[in-house]
Amino acid sequence: MEYLPVEVIGNILSRLGAARDVVIASSTCRKWREAWKNHLHTLTFNSNDWPVYHDLTRSGLEIIITQTIFQTNGLQSLSIIMDDGDEFSAAPLIAWLMYTRETLRQLHYNVSTTPNINVLEKCGRQRLEVLALAHNTITGVEPSYQKFPCLRSLSLSYVSISALDLSLLLTACPRVAVLNLVSIDIVMSDPQATMELTSNSLKDIYVEAISLDKIILEADSLEKLHLKDCTLEVFELVSKGKLKLLKIDDVSVIHLDIGESAENLEIVDVSNFTIMWSKFHHMIAKSSKLRRLRLWGVVFDDDDEAVDIETISACFPQVSHLSLSYELRETALHYGSEDSFKLENVVVLELGWAVISDLFSHWVAGLLERCPNLRKLVIYGVVSETKTHEECHTLANFTSFIVRLARKYLHVDVQFEYE
Repeated sequence: MEYLPVEVIGNILSRLGAARDVVIASSTCRKWREAWKNHLHTLTFNSNDWPVYHDLTRSGLEIIITQTIFQTNGLQSLSIIMDDGDEFSAAPLIAWLMYTRETLRQLHYNVSTTPNINVLEKCGRQRLEVLALAHNTITGVEPSYQKFPCLRSLSLSYVSISALDLSLLLTACPRVAVLNLVSIDIVMSDPQATMELTSNSLKDIYVEAISLDKIILEADSLEKLHLKDCTLEVFELVSKGKLKLLKIDDVSVIHLDIGESAENLEIVDVSNFTIMWSKFHHMIAKSSKLRRLRLWGVVFDDDDEAVDIETISACFPQVSHLSLSYELRETALHYGSEDSFKLENVVVLELGWAVISDLFSHWVAGLLERCPNLRKLVIYGVVSETKTHEECHTLANFTSFIVRLARKYLHVDVQFEYE
């Protein structure tokens, strides 16, 4: 160990991450203390790493963080993650940001301050590449001088910001590729106003727990779009067809439009979502490169609708991973003749039920017949703790049916996942 260069020791300490572990390790000898002071580039204060954090007063915790940061030079990544409800004074936060602004490339900060300060004004904008901010308020964004020329990842959680400031902030980040918006409080000047976001560099956006009337996203380079637990009237994507992943989870939206962005889709994952199959299919119909299709827990807007398996076979010939779970009706079993179509490339098939019935057994059998190259079948089901005699009988019949089916398809690995 005595022959290790101080730069290497600095890398070792940086991989420890947790501030307490770094301080303890750096007390090994003078060489390690030198590495801590001059070659440490990552430091994390997380209330889950050390129980004592919970017992300290606010001023005591601020002093420990201040003393630790001020003994380092050249810090590149700083994370301060405390329990919800914790608060810091504004002065220490300003001191930490000013001290590290010339070298800091990553900042993760989730503590509210009293009084509130604009973190964007204090952090070193010229070098920052990753910014994850939570439990703060952002106001008065001025892209004319508040530029983040190197920022590639921006995450805002439980942040209060106006629609205009969010739009301006995105404009001030010409290289941002990843945007995460979680439970942010969007302040709208007009109750019916539209939030418009524009970015030529954005490739990945994740939006969770946001309620708005209308979002228009212009992102020519977007490859991944994930909406979760959102309530929207309108969501429109304006892009140049580079979208590869579309994921929608527990979203209420009246009008969803991805424009001409479907041609290069490879993954479509929709769960807990009300769809009109004909309309949804039209939206993704040009996705000839689709490899994975998941429609899980979807509800059809029309009682007479069902997913058209033959249409899936015709429009998405490259699908290799197919996952389906929805309320079955008799129309779901109308496959036509056995040779009318095949899902030639499907090797993994996942099927699920919310309520077990004989219809599900016939549905499984019909799909298996149309997947000649299937290698894996996974059955997902919900089994209630209190079961009637009829439910037990139905489940027993299904089990016997699957056993007989498995004997017919010996090359298929059959698995069960019950909850």
